[in-house]
Amino acid sequence: MLVIMKLDSPRPDIEKVKQKISGKNCIPHEIPGASKLGIGITGQTNLLDEEDFLTMDCVDEVIRVTKPYKLVSREMKQEDTIINVNGSFVGGSELSIIAGPCSVESRQQLFDIAGELKEMGIKFFRAGAYKPRSSPYSFQGLKEKGLEYLADIKKELGLLIVTEAKDTKSLPFVAEVADVIQIGARNMQNFSLLEEVGQLKNAILLKRGLAATIEDLLMSAEYILSQGNFNVILCERGIRTFETMTRNTLDLNAVPIIKKQSHLPIIVDPSHGIGIWDKVPAMALGAIACGADGLMIEVHNQPDKALSDGFQSLTPKNFKLLLEKLEQLAPIVNRKITDYERIG
Repeated sequence: MLVIMKLDSPRPDIEKVKQKISGKNCIPHEIPGASKLGIGITGQTNLLDEEDFLTMDCVDEVIRVTKPYKLVSREMKQEDTIINVNGSFVGGSELSIIAGPCSVESRQQLFDIAGELKEMGIKFFRAGAYKPRSSPYSFQGLKEKGLEYLADIKKELGLLIVTEAKDTKSLPFVAEVADVIQIGARNMQNFSLLEEVGQLKNAILLKRGLAATIEDLLMSAEYILSQGNFNVILCERGIRTFETMTRNTLDLNAVPIIKKQSHLPIIVDPSHGIGIWDKVPAMALGAIACGADGLMIEVHNQPDKALSDGFQSLTPKNFKLLLEKLEQLAPIVNRKITDYERIG
């Protein structure tokens, strides 16, 4: 259920509505919009009566939300959500480009790659300190030492850090360093972890699971929002199908569908989606053409020596060529890449 109020409603009137909701053993969630203030209600809303709220001061409308995912739905909020990550934004007219190596391998490796990316105008730097892998014998990341190196990148180069939390145990350490906490595909339905990140203020990048439906992804996002954290960025990264010639099947269908169903921003990870470095640019351009709010691209200065996912990583040179193509495409879809002129 959604209670619609005037955007300039006095705080006492807003609090009265929230108190009434809490008094019915439900949970109120304030959702500011462009012209209205919504108070989303979760819990046993079938026991609530719309008339109880329509008679209250400053309440304009009460809407029943029919989707199983409530807080993430377009019914709950018509305007696109734009996530403010320490002064940089995900959503809106600006394309968000997240780039960096799959994993933290050494301090020198990080600074070499991050330095080149910063020169290209990139704001979001991704690298995994903790690496959940399919095989227990694969490189699992440098863990706490990797977080130290990422903290150095943040302090010395001023880049925003995107890195993964693989479990609730490592989450507090990751949250201290990460501007955006990534929840990987394997953890999309780790509900304990989702509830924990829902209680943080960090932006959360939620990746679609290996065999998850679009509704599964949105329901996982609902877990995070229901705990109070509305700073959620969805990520399409390919799903597992019968096709074997690519790493995954990048489901670009999901982008316009999610845009219709949810107000949350969505980016695309074509590196994992196709898993072949020279095919990544084509899928990246396709992702922006179909409406994605940004991209996550794996970039490594020596892909042939990478400890993980080198076969799908672009070199800085090839990444720069992709950015040049994105600069040409962006205006066609009413987007822009801020600070791109620094690349030339």
